[in-house]
Amino acid sequence: MVVLIILCRVLRFPNLLLPQDIEEHMRPENQSSVSEFLLLGLLFPPEQQSLFFALFLGMYLTTVLGNLLIILLIRLNSHLHTPMYFFLSHLAFSDISLSSVAVPKILMNMQAQRQSISYMGCISQLYFFIVFGCLDNFLLAVMAYDRYVAICHPLHYTTMMRQELCISLVAGSWFFSCAHALLNTLLLVQLSFCADNSIPHFFCDLTVLLKLSCSDISLNELVIFTEAAMVVILPLISILGSYICIGTTVLRVPSNKRLFKAFSTCGSHLFVVSLYYGTISGVYFFSSSWGSNDKDIIASVMYTVVTPMLNPFIYSLRNRDIKEALEMFVNRANFFK
Repeated sequence: MVVLIILCRVLRFPNLLLPQDIEEHMRPENQSSVSEFLLLGLLFPPEQQSLFFALFLGMYLTTVLGNLLIILLIRLNSHLHTPMYFFLSHLAFSDISLSSVAVPKILMNMQAQRQSISYMGCISQLYFFIVFGCLDNFLLAVMAYDRYVAICHPLHYTTMMRQELCISLVAGSWFFSCAHALLNTLLLVQLSFCADNSIPHFFCDLTVLLKLSCSDISLNELVIFTEAAMVVILPLISILGSYICIGTTVLRVPSNKRLFKAFSTCGSHLFVVSLYYGTISGVYFFSSSWGSNDKDIIASVMYTVVTPMLNPFIYSLRNRDIKEALEMFVNRANFFK
């Protein structure tokens, strides 16, 4: 039934009116088309603009260069051509893309002293934000499964995590992320927006845009609470299940060596998962209890700017393979000099 309603809404069958459409047609016209939105989430005093511009530019450059370095090291070093680093390279690319969706626009607005974004620019930003946000969810779940197989089934690791399966898991993550983003974007563009085009955020967030709409958003909310919730909850359940199995396996025959190996293998990933899902929960699940938009914005900055910047450090500081690959890369660069 939900799928049928969505198809009717998206395809706009001319002869078929849904109940909410009939009610909407009976209302007086109080809607107007919006050509642009105002992003009012990050407004700084003029004397502090330069400081925050340098701060966000530094974090963005660190994110791009750090994650590009991770991708480069994995591609150049044959010892890193394993499933774990294959997934890590895609996570690094997703982090660059997620940060690039919002931060360049923030920097442009700071530089131009203008907080506007066009309607099409807002819709495009929303689509790519959903794509790479969901892709992070799926990749973190896939990486947790990879660690589960490595620790709980070490003798069958190479046969279970074969190349075809790894490619299929990444391709499936991309497919479901794009499909999820496309569905929510198509449903959003069917809506009309009121004269108030002020967005109390620093990027075009789906929940904020729905609050600005003058149309009936019951279908959008239904999709969010069913299909969209599954996109977040199912990967999280997969991650929790993987780590419960890992903990059970390690504690079954406890030893310092085994505990150290499990921590060195899973510690970085577990920290990133906690940081990522902790900030997302703060924005989308506990924001109403906070009662402050400033805290929502801080949490959003954490998972769109800070977390992608920290990931290269988290995965490399305690990772001997990445350190050795970096040393080899530096020595090779010095040799050519």
